[in-house]
Amino acid sequence: MTQEYQEHWSKTSKLIFKILFAYFTLYALFILLDPFFEPLFRWVGILVFKIDYEYTVGGTASGDTTYKYLSSFVNAILTLLIVPIWHFLDNSRKNYNTLFYWFLVLLRIILIATMFLYAFVKIFKVQFHSASLTHLLEPLGNLYPNRLAWSFFGFSESYNVFLGSLELLGGLLLIPRRTQTLGSLIILGVMTQVLVMNFTFDIAVKLFSIHLVLMALIVFVTDNRFINVFIRNKGVESYKYFNPISNKKYHKVIFWVKSIGLIIIIGLLSYNFYTVEKLKGDKRVKPILYGIWEVSNFIKNGDTLPPLTTDDYRWRYLIVDFKDKATIKTMDEVKHKYTFITDSTSKKIIVNKNDTESNEYNFEYVNSNSDELILNGIMDLDTLEISLIKVNHREFNLYSREFNWIIERPYND
Repeated sequence: MTQEYQEHWSKTSKLIFKILFAYFTLYALFILLDPFFEPLFRWVGILVFKIDYEYTVGGTASGDTTYKYLSSFVNAILTLLIVPIWHFLDNSRKNYNTLFYWFLVLLRIILIATMFLYAFVKIFKVQFHSASLTHLLEPLGNLYPNRLAWSFFGFSESYNVFLGSLELLGGLLLIPRRTQTLGSLIILGVMTQVLVMNFTFDIAVKLFSIHLVLMALIVFVTDNRFINVFIRNKGVESYKYFNPISNKKYHKVIFWVKSIGLIIIIGLLSYNFYTVEKLKGDKRVKPILYGIWEVSNFIKNGDTLPPLTTDDYRWRYLIVDFKDKATIKTMDEVKHKYTFITDSTSKKIIVNKNDTESNEYNFEYVNSNSDELILNGIMDLDTLEISLIKVNHREFNLYSREFNWIIERPYND
């Protein structure tokens, strides 16, 4: 298949096109109208795979759910049913130049939209945050592979901007047809790296990244000049793209629609993700008692509890990273999530487990200087008096190690 006009397509080309068109058109349709297909997918899950466990349709931030695999299975089966029927009913057609043109437009739109989204969540560092205060205290061996990857990417803002810029460049180059081959090649390289990361670090976007790589590959290989350039080492002539619409006014209108639309989309995405980064990202306003607080003294009902590593009640760390939330790490290294709402005027705090519904302030605090904190209050009918000292998280190697041009020996210890 080629993006140039061909009067006669070979039987193989027509068959391959029908398979690709049916599969990826259904794929786009399932994404766009996902809720309408839920009964079908669930029925297939019960009938074919005998699935008897509960699974969610969405809202889990995972692209590799049972539901997504059922969607892919139904997609493949429907493709196998549609293609033979289509091939039988329309076998005499000489070519599919026009349909192929619009098929590539569909793939480019999906890739452009995805690359823009992927790019801006990195450029504004919304996707990969710096290691949280909780994760700074987590032993490396306790990290899940995907969290390790997230921490790696989140370490450097410059690296995020670099990756995001490549994705944005690939998306931008896909917009004009004359640069779409270069754009698809860039996306192919970037998304192949993402695909390998998803598989090797067990990141839950494997299915989607496979499809993105395949889409970019289709756009790239259908510009058949690449065979002469990259394989045969031959020169190529200018490419004459087939266009089903030859009206000059139409193309002028499309040019301005693309240009104005691009400016609007980039502006909206920039504003949206800048706002998200300021509210929830690394540049967010930190809560009042932000930091890692290590417990120096813990008194329960008048008794001082010693710092025994087997104690599952005594606190070891209080970690305040996000507004109205806190993590308490007990001496046995178990993390507990808490509501942590601070009133700086009355010097009172609501400290409750996440599943507790209470709006009453049950703790008072004294924070005479930035490095010391005293909490007095009642939790689970126990009277607690807790003294804490702030840990300077900027002294962790992950933060304190800066860029160096000259490195005599690797800094690996």
